[in-house]
Amino acid sequence: MAGYVGILVSDPWLQNQFTQVELRSLKSHFMTIRRESGGLTLADLPAKMSRLKHVGENLTEQEIASFLQDTYKNLDDVDFEIFLRVYLKLQAHASARMGTGAKNSSAFLKSPTSTLLHTISESEKASYVAHINNYLAEDKFLKQYLPIEPSTNNLFEIAKDGVLLCKLINVAVPGTIDERAINTKRVLNPWERNENHTLCLNSAKAIGCTVVNIGTQDFIEGRRHLVLGVISQIIKIQLLADLNLKKTPQLVELVDDSKDVEELMSLPPEKILLRWMNFQLKKTAYKKTVSNFSSDVKDGEAYAHLLNILAPEHSNPSTLTVKDPLERAKLVLEHADRMGCKRYLTAKDIVEGSPNLNLAFVAHIFQHRNGLSTQTKQISFLETLPDDTQISREERAFRFWMNSLGNSTYINNVFEDLRNGWILLETLDKLSPGIVNWKVASKPPIKLPFRKMENCNQVVKIGKQLKFSLVNIAGNDIVQGNKKLILAYLWQLMRYNILQLLKNLRFHSHGKEITDSDILVWANAKVRTSGGQSHMASFKDKSLSDGIFFLELLSAVQSRVVNWSLVTKGENEEEKKMNATYIISIARKLGCSIFLLPEDITEVNQKMILTLTASIMYWFLKQPVEDRPCGASDSETGSQSETISSLTTDDTSSESSTDENGNR
Repeated sequence: MAGYVGILVSDPWLQNQFTQVELRSLKSHFMTIRRESGGLTLADLPAKMSRLKHVGENLTEQEIASFLQDTYKNLDDVDFEIFLRVYLKLQAHASARMGTGAKNSSAFLKSPTSTLLHTISESEKASYVAHINNYLAEDKFLKQYLPIEPSTNNLFEIAKDGVLLCKLINVAVPGTIDERAINTKRVLNPWERNENHTLCLNSAKAIGCTVVNIGTQDFIEGRRHLVLGVISQIIKIQLLADLNLKKTPQLVELVDDSKDVEELMSLPPEKILLRWMNFQLKKTAYKKTVSNFSSDVKDGEAYAHLLNILAPEHSNPSTLTVKDPLERAKLVLEHADRMGCKRYLTAKDIVEGSPNLNLAFVAHIFQHRNGLSTQTKQISFLETLPDDTQISREERAFRFWMNSLGNSTYINNVFEDLRNGWILLETLDKLSPGIVNWKVASKPPIKLPFRKMENCNQVVKIGKQLKFSLVNIAGNDIVQGNKKLILAYLWQLMRYNILQLLKNLRFHSHGKEITDSDILVWANAKVRTSGGQSHMASFKDKSLSDGIFFLELLSAVQSRVVNWSLVTKGENEEEKKMNATYIISIARKLGCSIFLLPEDITEVNQKMILTLTASIMYWFLKQPVEDRPCGASDSETGSQSETISSLTTDDTSSESSTDENGNR
C-alpha cells in the first residue's frame, strides 16, 4: 500500500499530510477536473477548488481567487502535487478565517478528518485506555497485553494488529464481529494484519462510526489521532447503547404525555441523556438547564445535585458549599466512586469542560443508576406502539450506509433527519456528482417550510431522473417523515450506488448497465465453476437461509478466507445464525462494505441479500487478475458481460427478473 501512495505523490512531506483514502479521493477529483478543463491552470482553480468540501464550505470562489492570486503569481500548469499544496494552503486559510475552535473541536460524533490538526488529548487517551483495561481485561488473547499503561503510547502499538479494535467493537455492540474471523496468531503477516484492519473498519461503519478518511495503513503506521478517533466513536456507541426506549422503556417517564413519545424516540442518544439529566435536576434546588457536556457542567454544581438525588446515601454536604470548582469536582468524583460508578475522567477534565469525557461520565452514571421508575401506565402504552422489526432493521442499515459516505451531518434517525432534504441532496451528489442543482437548494438550518419542500421536491425529481420507481412518492412525503416511502427511496438509492460501482468497472461491463439478473448469474457461475454444490434461484430463495451458498461464493472469490471446519450444516436456527454471522465478518474482512444483520440472511431479506451479493461481486471484480483464485479470469467475467442488458430500476426487478433466471 505504501508503494501505491508513493506512486501518487513522490514528496514524503506531502505523503505525511494525507491518509491513503484522502490521497485517492483527491487524485480522483484532480483527474476529473483536469479532464473537464483539458488541463489545469491557476485561473481554473477557484471554481474547481470551491467544489471541495473543506474549502468550499468556508471560502467563496472569489475569496479563493483572491487568495491564490496573492500566493501564486503565475501557474501555467498545475500538476497533482501543486494541487495538493494549494489544497492544504486553502484549508489553512479557511481555518485561520473561521478560527480553529469550532471546526476542529474534538467530539464523539465527528470523525477526525482534518489533515491539519494531528494533536491528541492525553486525558482522552488515558480515559479510553482505562475503559479498554476494564472491559477487555478477561479476554483470552488480549490479557497478555493488558493492562495498558496510559502514560505511554502502547495503546497504538497494540492496536497495530487490529485485534484490539475488533474486540472493542464487540464490547460496544456484541456479536458484530464473529471472532472466528479475526486473525489472532501471536505474530501476523502483513496480509493477515491488513485483513484484521479491513474487518475492523467495515465493522465500525456497520455499527455507526464515521471512518471516511481512515485506511488500514493508518492503523499499521499507528497514526495516533486517527486510531484514537475510531476508539472514541466505538466507546461512545457502547456508553449510549441503553439510551433508547427499546433497551430502557422507563425513559418514557421523561415525557409528559403519549404524544411526546415518538419525538423522544427520534432523538439522538446524547440528547436523551441531556433530557434525562435535566429531568433529574428538576427534583433538586438546581435551577439551570444543562444544554451541553462542556461549559454547563464545568463548575461541578449540576453533577453535585444530580448525584445527590440519585444516590443520597453517599452524599457529602461539603460538595455544594465549597467555592473552588476543582475541589467540588474532586468531591463529585468521590461521590461517584462511593456509589460504585466507573468513571474515567479527572477533576481537571470536569473543570476544563472536556465534552467527550463529561458525556462519558454522565453515560456511566445513567448506566449505573438512572433513577427512573417503572410506571405501569406509561410502559403499557409503550407496548401498544407498532413494533415493526423489518422497518427498524432497514432504517438502521440505510442510516449507517449514509453515515459511512461522510455527509456533513451525522444521521441519528432517517425518518427525522432527512425531512429537510439536505442530506439526501448531499448523498445524491456524492453518488452522481453534479446531479444536484445547488442554486435552488437551501442549507440547514431551514426555518421556512417551503424551503424544505423545495429540497425534497428536487430529491424526488433527481430520483425520477435516475429512473427510480417513485409512482406514489412526492417531496411532501419526505417532509412529513413517511416511513414506508422514505425507506423505498433509500433502498433504490443504495441499490443505485452498488450498481453504479459495478458499471464503472468498465473493463468488465464494457460500460453497459448492470442488472440484478447479471449479479445473480455471476454469483451462480462463480459457485459452480469453483466446484460448489449450492445454487441461488433468486434473491428471496429460502434455501439461502442456511448460509452455505454465500460461504461457497466467498470461498470461490478467495479460497483461503473460509475455514470450513468452523461452518455448520445450517440445520436449525442456531446453526443458521452462526453461519450468517461468519459470512458477514468474512465479507467485511475481504473488504466488502455491508450493513446487513445475521437475521437478514437467516430470514432471507431480499434487499439485503442483493446488496451482499453485489458487494462480493464488486470486491472480486476490483481485484487485479493475478491476485484472483486460479481459474478466474477476464474471459470468465467477459463472457458474463455479454448478458448485461439495460438497467431495470423498478424495485420489483429483484423479485421478478431473478425468479425468471432461477428457472432458466
